[in-house]
Parts: sequence; C-alpha cells; structure tokens
Amino acid sequence: MKIVIVGGVAAGASAAARLRRLDEHAEIIVFEQGAHVSFSNCSLPYHLSGVVADSDSLVMMTPESFRTRHAVDVRTNTQVISIDRGRKTVRVRSLISEEESEESYDRLILATGAKPVLPRSIQGIGRSNVHVIRNVGDIVKIRRAFDDPAVTRIGIVGGGFIGIETAENARKAGKDVTLIEGTDQVLAPFDEEMAQILHKELDDHGVQLHLRTRVQEIEEDGIIAVRDGQTLRIPCDLVIMAVGVQPDTALAVQAGLQIGESGGIRVDHNAQTSDPDIYAIGDVAERFNALTHHPGRLALAGPAQRQARAAADHICGRQHSEHGFVGSSCIRVFDQNAAVSGLSEKAAKAAGIPCDSVLIFPNDKVSLMPECHYMAFKLIFEVPTGRILGAQAIGRGECDKRINVIAAMITMHASLEDLKELELCYAPQYSTAKDVVNQAALVALNVLYGEVRQVHVQDVRALAESGACIIDVREPGEYARGHLRSAKNIPLSQLRERMAEIPSDRPVYLHCRSSQRSYYALRCLQGNGYRNVFNISGSFLGICLYEHFRDQHEGRTPIVTAYCFD
Repeated sequence: MKIVIVGGVAAGASAAARLRRLDEHAEIIVFEQGAHVSFSNCSLPYHLSGVVADSDSLVMMTPESFRTRHAVDVRTNTQVISIDRGRKTVRVRSLISEEESEESYDRLILATGAKPVLPRSIQGIGRSNVHVIRNVGDIVKIRRAFDDPAVTRIGIVGGGFIGIETAENARKAGKDVTLIEGTDQVLAPFDEEMAQILHKELDDHGVQLHLRTRVQEIEEDGIIAVRDGQTLRIPCDLVIMAVGVQPDTALAVQAGLQIGESGGIRVDHNAQTSDPDIYAIGDVAERFNALTHHPGRLALAGPAQRQARAAADHICGRQHSEHGFVGSSCIRVFDQNAAVSGLSEKAAKAAGIPCDSVLIFPNDKVSLMPECHYMAFKLIFEVPTGRILGAQAIGRGECDKRINVIAAMITMHASLEDLKELELCYAPQYSTAKDVVNQAALVALNVLYGEVRQVHVQDVRALAESGACIIDVREPGEYARGHLRSAKNIPLSQLRERMAEIPSDRPVYLHCRSSQRSYYALRCLQGNGYRNVFNISGSFLGICLYEHFRDQHEGRTPIVTAYCFD
C-alpha cells in the first residue's frame, strides 16, 4: 500500500509514525511545504524570550531521522498543488527548484493545518514589519528583529493563546508591549469574570491592553485603531498578527471534497472525507463538540495526534470510535496559571443548555504549607441534571491538575454528585483534604438543590449602587483594609449577638473574603428564620479581581474603598 501525507507537524508526522508501526511494508511519503516536518509548534513564542534558547531545538524530527527510524520518505520544501481523485495522484512542486511532478497514492491523508488570519480590511497588512507565528522560520525572523536595538515597541493583535504567550515572552525580552483585542476580553474560552483576573495580570506586568479595539491600518511606526468610536494611534516598531487561524482547505476545495459548517473538511469517525480514499486530520478537519454535538474545530496538538492515530488505524483495517472534543487547554500568564475544559457559561447558554455556575476561591494546598495560594475556580453545570459542563481555574498553583480532573469527568458524563464523591490524592503540600474540585461540587450542589441562593460577582455593582443590604462578615481588621462602600460589617464571630441589625423584610446579601464564612453566616440566618438571604459568589476577593482592571482603565467609580488581592 502507498500512502501519501500532505503536511507534517503534529498531525501528519504522527500519522506517518503510526502507519509504520502498523504496517512495516507500506510505502509512506510525506510532503511538507515548510523547511521542517516536525517541530514544537506550541513552544515557538518561548524562543522570543530565550526560554527556548536555540531555535534548532524546536525541531523534533528531521527528514533524515524519519527515514532512518521509520523508513518514511519525507520531502520538505515541497508543495502539493492539486489532487486528481480519479487517477489517484497528486501534483507536487519543489519550492527550491520549481520543478513539478506527479505522485500516485492508494490512500491520501490531508494534514495541511491552519493558516493565520490576515484581515484584508486592514490597510498595510502586507508591510515588512508585520509578522505571524506559524513555523520555526517565522519565529526566527521575529527573534532576529527583536535583536535589533531599534525595535523596542511590539504591537500584538489578538488576545488568544498565541497572542498572550507572545506578549509575555516579548515583555520578558525587555520590549514594550501593546496587546490589541477586538472583543471585551482575552482568551475567549474563559468567562468574563475569570478573564478579568488575567487582564489584571497583564496590566500588572506592563502589557498595555486595549480591549474592544479594532485595527484599521498598520504603518511603519504604529497602528491606527478604533475603540468606542474614537481613533487611537498606537506606536510600535513591529506588529505580530495573532487574530486566529483558518483551516487551509485549498487542496480539499480544489478536489471537490465536502467542507463542513465550521469551515473545516468534513470527516467521519475514522477521519475519512467524502472520498473514502482521502483522510483529513488536525487543524484542517472538522469535528464536533462532545457537549453540544455541534460541528467545530479545535486547533490543538493533542486532538490532532488522536485524529492522526484514527486515520492510520483505519487505513490499516482498524475501526475508531469518535467521541468529539471537550476543549481542554491551559496557559501561563506571567505569574498566573490558567486552565479551562468544556463549555464556558456563555457558550452553554448560547447552545441553549440551561445551566448555572459557582465561583470559589479556596486554597490550593493546606495554608500551613509554603507557596499556598488561592485558586479562582469556576464550575459550570446543567440545570436540573447536575451534569458537569465545564470548569475554569486561575491561580499560582496547579490549575491544570484540577482542570484535567474535570476533563475526565466530562468525558465520563459525570454529574456534581460524582464529583463530590471523587476520591483524589491528598497531602498538605499538594492540596487540601477536600480538594478544590470537591469543594466546587459541594457548593454547586447547594445551589442546584436550592439550599443556597447566590448572586454572581458581575451583579454586585448594581446591588451596591442600588443601596441593597450587603453584610460583610469578615473581621473588623479585614473590613478596614478594604470593603464595599455600601456594606455593613457584622463579623461572623458576632453574628448571633447582632442578628437584630439584619433586616428580615428585604433581601440580604452576604460576603466574606472567599464565600466560606458568608456561607456559614447564611446557614445561621436560615436557621433563625431568615428566608431572603443570598451568598455573593466569589465574595470580596472575586469582586476586587472582577472590578479592578475596568475601574483602572474605564474611569468608573470604584465600589470598594480599597482593592484586596490576598
């Protein structure tokens, strides 16, 4: 059997290696139009700061190593320009010699990936100072520009994962960095209240963040953009476009293969396209969301490798069961780790799934241990089933560990009850006896079963400005360091003696630092006949983190006397 693979990196290279493991006698040819067939795509931004010091170390496998280890014929700097499905051939062109030739196939795998979006509406998008990050050559070119002492101001357009990673590494390289994002938050998979924590982190580390800002023109020494109807001129010496990627389907379209709703090549559970002899894998292929069952794409290395295995297995006579993608990812943003899996609350609502969420700020390990920090953890669940829909975590500790637990639970169709009972490893230096994820499940079950009523942190400003009855149950010293301007301080330790000060004929909203003591206060009030009491999800810590960036950059009047972030 002769298999031709178009494209390398995570998908194509993985498919080639798997095919060889299953069939020692197959003829396998990989055409890659770039100079490298296998490289660490996700590590590219870290070359800018020197975390990855040598660009050569980004290359994982060379054509020579593929040939000696796997007997795979890899031809780099070679572009496949057309497919003849009737004759089962591909037309290829050498990007070095410009010579063209034909190659036959029994099975064809398209792993052409995705290409960076470069909006044609932006004037000057083709300037020499505009860069993208797609391969090793791109990052080497940007790093060479960084080494020029005259290049001090970097403009990054796009606040997704690549944009954020590039911003961090550019700052660590000593550059002045401006990050421009067209929507009202960075990192779209996170909900707004979680993204605000990352906005503050970027701001704290000197990244100039412009949200709701659209780039109109790129000049030699700056960017012209529009925000809220006002024109901005943002000085910069170099521009990196990171507004997203789109599947590179040109070959598939030319060959008449079906394209899916999301713009990727439509494939079945075995990664087969509408032509059973042609497969599509990785960023170019359309899959479906395991929670919504809607078509979609997930441009990550892990899913690409799993699709590569599915295609190779099927070519060699094995079946594959497709469960769809959950959507799990993580990122470091300076001193904060952030991770997400499943649906955000906004995505769940957009999909028509009735849902609710809880936001907690527990310690990530026992408080006596060094390096104990809070972790912002949001858990989204379906109402009334309690099915786990997603989670988001941000903190200095091991957020990825907690979100990996949630990813596994979502994959197993677990509920809040399952998560509550989940037995996890515990030692004081690693977690608390009730881990973050267990605590979130307990809080969510209280909300789901109607035992606790809550208001979300994004609703607190309206309550504070309307004169609602808000009770701060922290101790007086905590209250003095910073509090909601409209809140009355009745510490939990004094609550029973001062209960007469709390009205019973109007809604009462309780908060502490992280919602735990206010939960105790709520239960106490309920036990004494109060029925119209609410816990503020996220409490004072959540309020400060949610409000800080917008207060600082939008000219709003703070609803707190002083921000507290510990």
